[in-house]
Amino acid sequence: MTTKALRVSIVSPEKVLFDGEVRQVTLPGTMGVFSILPQHAPIVSSLKAGTVSYVTAADGEERSLEVRGGFVEESANVVSVCVVVQAKP
Repeated sequence: MTTKALRVSIVSPEKVLFDGEVRQVTLPGTMGVFSILPQHAPIVSSLKAGTVSYVTAADGEERSLEVRGGFVEESANVVSVCVVVQAKP
C-alpha cells in the first residue's frame, strides 16, 4: 500500500461489502458528513443513515452504498467501517 492510498474494509453483519485500497472515503457521521484521506489523524466515529462513498485506488472509480448506521475507525491508513445496510425494496 502506498501513502497515497487507504486500506478500507466495509462490513455488515451479513458479509464483507468491500475490502481494498481507496484514495478517499466519505462517511455520514452523526455530527455531519466527513471524508478520510491518506495520512488522516486517527479517528473513531459513529455513523448515521446516509451514503458511504469511496474512490478506488486502482481505477479511480467512485462507488457508494446506502447505510442505516454504524461506526468507523481509522488508524495508520487502515479504515474499518461496520455498517447496517439499507434493505432493498
